[in-house]
Amino acid sequence: MLLYIHIPFCDSKCSYCAFNSYVDKFSLRKKYMDALLVQLEHELERFGTTPQNPIETVFIGGGTPSTVDAALYVPLFEKIAPFLGEGCEITSEANPNSATPEWLEGMKRVGVNRVSFGVQSFDDAKLTALGRAHNSAQALNAVRNAAQIGFERLSLDLIYGVAGDTRPLLERDVSTAFSLPIDHISLYALTIEEATAFEKTPEKAHEELDLTRWLFKEIADRGFEQYEISNFGRTPSRHNLGYWEHKPYIGLGSGAVGFLRNRRFYPPNDIQTYIADPLAAHVEELTPGDLLSEKLFLGLRSKIGVDAGILNAAQRKEADILLRAGLLEERGGRLYNTDFLLADEIALRIEGF
Repeated sequence: MLLYIHIPFCDSKCSYCAFNSYVDKFSLRKKYMDALLVQLEHELERFGTTPQNPIETVFIGGGTPSTVDAALYVPLFEKIAPFLGEGCEITSEANPNSATPEWLEGMKRVGVNRVSFGVQSFDDAKLTALGRAHNSAQALNAVRNAAQIGFERLSLDLIYGVAGDTRPLLERDVSTAFSLPIDHISLYALTIEEATAFEKTPEKAHEELDLTRWLFKEIADRGFEQYEISNFGRTPSRHNLGYWEHKPYIGLGSGAVGFLRNRRFYPPNDIQTYIADPLAAHVEELTPGDLLSEKLFLGLRSKIGVDAGILNAAQRKEADILLRAGLLEERGGRLYNTDFLLADEIALRIEGF
């Protein structure tokens, strides 16, 4: 199983961000971390977590985990220590402006062995346009500091599909990224979400398909495998792969989501409601059709693929058409997508039958 921990605190709200995050609730950090511990104890029991049924990976996301002092994570890590599988991948997201050497050292001491930096770009004008709180120099320093402290697994996020993006700008971003000691890149197209600063300026998002295909190839040609539509790595993130393999996952915190068998768990979104009662989760029952749909969409947007045996006769017939068209491949009884950019369309086409 996987463990996701959501930290909803941010030092600034990016113009495109629709995640559950707050820039004005820092006084609640200690109470929030205490509430996480209460929920964690409950979830470990609900998920049947034991040393024989361990936590395979941990991912601390947000929000901005680096806005919370490393010492406040200690009780959580003490609690999960007996349940961590051998070689457990433990990732924390971080922003370059708040991931100080002291914070990085503290997180390494509690057990984090992988850091994912929200860099987004090394172009200062683009960072300003996106509403980021850091500059390119801070990004470079943060990644180098992490490597110097001893983190061997480092990832960074880049954003594309932004109005004003050009091939030279993106090429500089990629070249700069590969000049750093990283083994992974998460690459996201800018999307305009409701209730964000960019909602009223949808023209900020401008993706050109030819440029996207060039960008994917540029990263792959430098030795990073594209193992999912948005992720490339010399070493894939085991936590990411766990989601696409449809493994159960504990979702800890306000704005997190958990999944076990045919149920999904939603803790309260409002941070103060969550602190008051961290066990007051909404439970969604998933139908067999829901689960099939998830396996199709997750499997076809990643190298995990889809077990052909879960398809009904009509869906199998549609898959055969896609196989003949070269849009799918079949190996060992599993179907694999040959073009991640068409993942949703292919999944919808199969699902509809």
